[in-house]
Formats: sequence, structure tokens, C-alpha cells
Amino acid sequence: MAEPILHSAIPYTPGVERPEADEADTITGLNEQIHMIQDKTARDYGSAQRGVHAKGHAILKGRIEVLSGLDAPLAQGLFAQAATYDVVMRYSTIQGDILPDSISGPRGLAIKILGVPGERLPGSEGDTTQDFIMVNGPAFGAPTPKAFLGTLSQLAKTTDKIEGLKEAVSATMQVVDSVLETVGIKSPTVQTLGGAPNTHPLGETYYTQAPFRHGEFIAKLSLVPVSPNLTELTGDKVETTDRNDALREVIRESMIEQDGVWELRVQLCTDLEKMPIEDASAIWDKKQSPYVTVARLTVPSQLSWENGTSDTQDNALAFSPWHGLVAHQPLGGVNRVRKPVYDASAKFRGDFNGCPMHEPRALTDLPPGA
Repeated sequence: MAEPILHSAIPYTPGVERPEADEADTITGLNEQIHMIQDKTARDYGSAQRGVHAKGHAILKGRIEVLSGLDAPLAQGLFAQAATYDVVMRYSTIQGDILPDSISGPRGLAIKILGVPGERLPGSEGDTTQDFIMVNGPAFGAPTPKAFLGTLSQLAKTTDKIEGLKEAVSATMQVVDSVLETVGIKSPTVQTLGGAPNTHPLGETYYTQAPFRHGEFIAKLSLVPVSPNLTELTGDKVETTDRNDALREVIRESMIEQDGVWELRVQLCTDLEKMPIEDASAIWDKKQSPYVTVARLTVPSQLSWENGTSDTQDNALAFSPWHGLVAHQPLGGVNRVRKPVYDASAKFRGDFNGCPMHEPRALTDLPPGA
């Protein structure tokens, strides 16, 4: 049974957002840093990569089922009525270059739901996809666009450096992160720079981190593993010694044998002071507003990464929180600056690789591979 919502959900109005006066300058800086990363990696690899989350660990195809009988504040937008949609999932790691998995970092999960009807966000008119971009932590590592620029600048400085040095730094950062956790401290900066523990990606819970419209209301989302074959992987450390693609291997070993089941959950905003819109680093209190299940995502057993085919599909996909419905408009400064930055990153990939990005309308639109 879902936990009760202790307070009334806050209605969405445009006034909940308060852009910074120099946000356009911050966007320029973010685009410069992303371009710097992509230019370096394109020259290294001979093909353009994503500016962040460049290395994919799995491409999974499945179905998401919106539950029936949801309470009115939850039954909004995509979740307004029971329905089933095809879905593509991409697991990744934050860095902008393609590194051995011994160099750890926050895990990313991008979800693309296909064939979704409804009024579209600017820039995605004519498409029928709804993207949710998630990371395995409940809040973003930077509160504001300016702070995001500072974090990205640090990440850009580590791009195209010696891998052996990165591995040494990552190992040290993991020790630091472990020590901090023993005294109840989590450091987003340490984890971004390689301190995140190398746990199994399929056992992790993923969060949108920043807020979104939820139809008439405001919310964050999370994706939680619920089938026993996934929950038993939670916290499971992955051995990465002499295994550059260890995360691809362990996901493949798990998904080739059994189906995986997750729950998509919504956390409604019930207090704008305690659950701020413009501070993406704020963790919303689950006691005040628990995450409530609105959909169930099932991925049948499959080959999660096949050299040639998966690489081709990965390169053809672009994910953005701004691919979607007006009912799920991204909110807050970090989300606002993501739109032009993600657009520029996808354009760079398309221009450099000679293949512009196109949103799929069905799973059959994905390229078959090499």
C-alpha cells in the first residue's frame, strides 16, 4: 500500500520559477565547457561523444505500464490514465570521455518512453517521446546554474588526461568517500571526481534530482528496482581490476538470464520552502512527501550490450529532459540551462558524425547495428 501524502500538493504556476538575471551568460559558459569536452574526445576517438555520460553500459528495451486508479494529484500528464508504452533505457557513467570502469563516478540512467500523446515542450514538437534523465542520487551535485558551471569546469579539466592518473585519483577518492560516509557525510564533489563506489548499476535507485511539472502539480521522480534478481544486486560491489568494461559485463550477465522489474515513483512537492524549485541540490523530505508508485517498468531478458549493434543504437540516441510533454516541463535553473546545453551537445554529435539526431517513434526505428 502506498504511504499517505501528509500535506496537500502545491499547484504549479509559472511564478514558482525565478531565473537568475545572468542565466544567459551561464549558459554560454556551460556550452563552452561542453564543447571543450566534446572537441577533445572527438579528436581522441575519431567520432563525437556526449559531453557528459559518454560511456554507455547497457541499452535495454522494455515496456512501462501506467497504473490504474491513481489519486488525482498523481494521475497527471503521462500518468493521467492507465496505458502501456515501449521504452528504451540507457545506463552510463558521468564522465565525458570513455574510461575503464575502474575510474568510477555517479551512475546515470536515461529513459525514453515512446508513443506518448499530448502537448509538446518547445523544441520537441512533432515528436512522441518522453525522456526522464536520472542519476543514482536523490539530489543534483550543484544547487544553481552557476554552481553547475563550476562543477562542469572541473570535469572538463580532467577530460583527456592520463588514464593511469585518473585511476589512481579515483581509487583515492573512493577511500575518501568511504571515510566520509562512515561519519554520515556525502560529498557530491568527491563522487563526481571519481569517489562514487563501484556498485552494480542494476541494483541502484535513480532520481530525476531536479523538479518537474507533474501536470497541475510539481514533483520529482525515481526508478526503483523491485524484482528479487535486481534488489539482490543493491550495494553489490563490482570487481573492475583488469576489466575495462566490467559494468557492461555484469549488466549483461544479469539481464540475459531473467526479466527485470522496476517501479517508477513520484514525489509531490508539498512545501515550496522545504522543497525548493531553484535549489537542485536540496533533498526533498520523504517523510513529508513519500515517493508513490505510478508505473511499473518491465524489461524482458535480453542481450543488454552487443558490440556493433548496441554501439550503433547508443550513437543514434539523444536524451534530454526537454524531450517530452508540457505536463512534465523541467523546472528550476539547472533544468532551464540543460535545454540549450543538451541541444548543442546533440547538434555537435550529429554534425561531427554526419548523422543528425532523430527521435524514434517506435522501437523498430532504432538502427539494427553494424
